[in-house]
Amino acid sequence: MLPARARVVVIGGGVIGCSVAYHLAKLGWTDTVLVERDQVTSGTTWHAAGLMVTFGSTSETSTEMRKYTRDLYARLEAETGQATGFKPVGFIEVATEKDRLEEYRRVSAFNRLCGIDVQEIGPSQVKDLFPLARVDDVLAGFYVAGDGRADPVDVTRALAKGARQMGATIVEHCAVTRVITKRGAVTGVETSQGIIECEYVVNCAGMWARQLGAQNGVNIPNQAAEHYYLITERIPGISSSWPVLEDPASHGYFREEVGGLMIGLFEPICAPWKIDGIPADFSFGEIQPDWDRMSPYLETAMKRIPISSSVGIKKFFCGPESFTPDLQPIVGEAPEIRGYFVAAGLNSIGILTGGGMGRVLAHWIVNGKPDVDITGFNIDRLHTYQATPEYRRTRTVESLGMVYQCHYPTRSMLTARGAKRSPFHERLVEQRAFFRDVSGLEGADWYRPSGEPAYEETLSWGRQRWFPWWAAEHRAAREGVIAMDMSFMSKFLVEGRDAGRVLDHLSANSVNGAAGQITYTQWLDDAGKLQADLTVAKLDDDRFWVVASDTAHRHVQTWMKRHMEPHHAFVSDQTSGYAQLNLQGPRSRELLALLTSVDVSNDAFPFRAAREIDIGFAKVLCIRITYLGELGYELYIPTEQAMHVYERIVAAGAGVGLVHAGLKALASLRMEKAYRDYGHDIDNTDSVLEAGLGFAVDLKKPDFLGKTAVEALKARGPLTRKLVQILVSDPEPFLFHAEPVLRDGRPLGYVRAASYGHTLGGAVGLAMLEAGEPLTQAFLETGTWEVQIANTRYPIVASLRPLYDPTNAKIKA
Repeated sequence: MLPARARVVVIGGGVIGCSVAYHLAKLGWTDTVLVERDQVTSGTTWHAAGLMVTFGSTSETSTEMRKYTRDLYARLEAETGQATGFKPVGFIEVATEKDRLEEYRRVSAFNRLCGIDVQEIGPSQVKDLFPLARVDDVLAGFYVAGDGRADPVDVTRALAKGARQMGATIVEHCAVTRVITKRGAVTGVETSQGIIECEYVVNCAGMWARQLGAQNGVNIPNQAAEHYYLITERIPGISSSWPVLEDPASHGYFREEVGGLMIGLFEPICAPWKIDGIPADFSFGEIQPDWDRMSPYLETAMKRIPISSSVGIKKFFCGPESFTPDLQPIVGEAPEIRGYFVAAGLNSIGILTGGGMGRVLAHWIVNGKPDVDITGFNIDRLHTYQATPEYRRTRTVESLGMVYQCHYPTRSMLTARGAKRSPFHERLVEQRAFFRDVSGLEGADWYRPSGEPAYEETLSWGRQRWFPWWAAEHRAAREGVIAMDMSFMSKFLVEGRDAGRVLDHLSANSVNGAAGQITYTQWLDDAGKLQADLTVAKLDDDRFWVVASDTAHRHVQTWMKRHMEPHHAFVSDQTSGYAQLNLQGPRSRELLALLTSVDVSNDAFPFRAAREIDIGFAKVLCIRITYLGELGYELYIPTEQAMHVYERIVAAGAGVGLVHAGLKALASLRMEKAYRDYGHDIDNTDSVLEAGLGFAVDLKKPDFLGKTAVEALKARGPLTRKLVQILVSDPEPFLFHAEPVLRDGRPLGYVRAASYGHTLGGAVGLAMLEAGEPLTQAFLETGTWEVQIANTRYPIVASLRPLYDPTNAKIKA
């Protein structure tokens, strides 16, 4: 029977929905109702392959969710009486190419840091563990003995049973027709069996999540695609005790299934399914397999297990799985509606992360904030244009196949490109820019010098052809002047008589001082943890200019709007209304002086000045600030005048050696200066002090959000956990992300983000370290410090102060 009221209504009875209900009940929120339109598991959970693998991710959040899930499945039967079918038969990932070997060795180093027992084994050991496999081309295998497989239906039933045992209600054959809201917040759910009043809704509707969300204007751009596996007839000698074998280069994974072999496929070019919408009555459904399209991929996969091509086929299954634009889950509270949570778009890893995902979301709902880094999969990272039919049709063709691609650090999605372009785009094409996807906008990554032949992208873990071109752009910023298109940055105008007071309350730094000045600040939650890292420029007493990164766009916008609701303060998104062109480098003042009638001398236009200047026929907001560590200016130009201003800059720049620089240079320049980037090297699990940003906190202010927590942390004394800059002493290796950092052989943390320091002479990164004792500069200057890159450890220098221009003399020159 459907209750009239609940605290939380979970929509969808797949593994994710049942996990959320289970964990809410586990936390004491037994007033939880899960409604399922048909039967539990009837969407896509029932046909999942059931792999339970902890190996493979370089995300700490994802890895910990996998570990928790594996442990949960192992103990659920004892708790609930319902088996999960979990069998720790082991898992092997094989590398048959040099670049995949490099990837898996890097992944293994990180996974071991996270407590996963990954063993690198040789081809003969792979053969011993999986005797039917062909291993003549295998370079190495990566074996986790504790991983294995589970029964998706039994897992879900166990979670559902556990939820019921703790007091939650599960109602099947109860379709949700709409979510009821009032004044931007959830108030109830209308179903085929009546209305339930509630405070929270959790949309776990799987491949229906987008359609359900769209009814309330909630943006959930996931899309179903055909997903295949084949089951052979019985094969003599095959054993259910053999490990799961995965060979991404052959598009396949392999495991025993009822005496035969299951061959699962992730083909590089896939087929989206039902772009216009998933039928409401699709239940325990299958899709007619496309033999013609899939045969080449299937033949490639079968070569890994040669006997599979000579035995009969019992079943060639095709069923839908939903995928997201960036292959990350869609999780969290929707920006559009308070109390509307989402957990969808699991990209075919719903079973192996289902337990952890339910725990994370339940904790988030109950405590009002997540306890893990969610910046990479928060729903507010996504944009509304990504839900259009054409975008979903185009991008999904690539998304499924990305699961098994070699995950090169410089790889950019190739489909659904050109969706957004800056006003300067065509001119940058003329300058031979190489573009990558930057939150949907075409961002110039680097520029090919004049006279160089056309570049065809070849991905690599090492130096590529464009490395010296990148280095030249980097040097130009350090020694001359560069122009950098930063139009992708998120830009907001905040107005109203309360604008200054509200922004000052949100900001850890003081942002409501004198007009005409920019302030670097963080926004914190009540626990003193980071929610945003941005700048606030006070233009007038009631007008402020807020700039954040592209990935923080909707998060920052929502944070402002929700805190401004009772006040006379209003936010307008100006991102598309203004182009942003940055002039940076020691000669940037010289160039700017050629362009404007305004005095831009150091005395007249000091560091942090924010003023309107004239350039040609245009009025431009000019802010003297830098993210590169040099004298520099950010120019915010009305979009319709952007090309006019650009042309004036290029013409004047010819006389001072102006160089176009791309985002590779942005990364290397900012990393040398140890400038932070929210969502990459700092996140919502970090306190502002641990992030090394105490200099941007004004504890003398009467109040700001999170102040009490910051004061309490500061009062505890020296911190043991801090973000540290590292520099690899050897100029050859590259850092990218997730490389373990060790002191005297003991791992203390890992690199969160990195680049190559062309000025410093080696790879440079930012690593969050937990020392277990006060983490001071003296601590960093003693002991033997190393970073592990794949299977090799390299000496490093570690520092709390920026290794480049630690006194900020250059930016204030």
